[in-house]
Amino acid sequence: MTNGFTAADVPDQSGRTILVTGANTGLGFEASKVLAEQGARVLLGCRSEEKAQLAIASIKTEVPDADLEFVALDQADLASVRRAVDQVQGESRLDVLVNNAGVMMPPREMTADGFESQFGVNHLGTFALTALLLPKLARQDGARVVVTSSIAHRGVKIFFDDISAERSYRAQDRYGQSKLANLLFMYELDRRLRGTESSTIAVGCHPGIADTELARHLPSVVRFAVPLFRPFFNTAAAGAWPTLMAAAGPDVDGGDYLGPMKRNETAGPAGAALASSVARDEALAARLWDLSVEMTGIDPEL
Repeated sequence: MTNGFTAADVPDQSGRTILVTGANTGLGFEASKVLAEQGARVLLGCRSEEKAQLAIASIKTEVPDADLEFVALDQADLASVRRAVDQVQGESRLDVLVNNAGVMMPPREMTADGFESQFGVNHLGTFALTALLLPKLARQDGARVVVTSSIAHRGVKIFFDDISAERSYRAQDRYGQSKLANLLFMYELDRRLRGTESSTIAVGCHPGIADTELARHLPSVVRFAVPLFRPFFNTAAAGAWPTLMAAAGPDVDGGDYLGPMKRNETAGPAGAALASSVARDEALAARLWDLSVEMTGIDPEL
């Protein structure tokens, strides 16, 4: 694997169609812009059409011939996920699904389907969208599913005995759980795809510590300190490098996990990242897979 990957290393994407979720801001916006610059047709999966259209207009100021399309997608609502899938099915092809959308440390909230919001949006929404789009992806040789995790996946667990946070809710722990779930899902998905001899691969990534809007729910004392530490963070553009490597890197394999290479994976160009032993626990991943099928009612049938 080539280490030190940046946006400058993204090869030509002409003829490819890529769906990026959460594409109107932060990492998703930056990744979408680079992919469009390299010739991809980019589908921007976003909750707000207004914000998506502003993002599209912004990208087109730098990439006038960018091929961009808004897809209405709210991962806090499985009905919205299904409608988004219906729209994507109308595309002539789908080469890459970049699961980037997420929420970070909000107060305890429930999704439209009654799931704790961080687990519901970050994991179950990703699981459902991916499962429903796998047949579309399978039509393109070498298609990719990108799943975004976080260094926050380390040192946490899956709360199987209180998955809806009815007994206790600590935002940081629930965020970490959702990011651990993302990585468990990526590894299990790639194992199952290999088991069917599919050419589709699953790849994980994380942005390190990136300066994005996701931090809006952090405690006020932490938000106050952010300007002091901003010089040590990745910009949103640099934070998107692992995403871009996962989506378009020429020598990426299924099951790879990618992140920044400097300062304990918090910043810098992209390369191989370290996943916790818990994230690689196959029995835990299988249990989470079965729970995800049960909760969403959607079975990838792998």
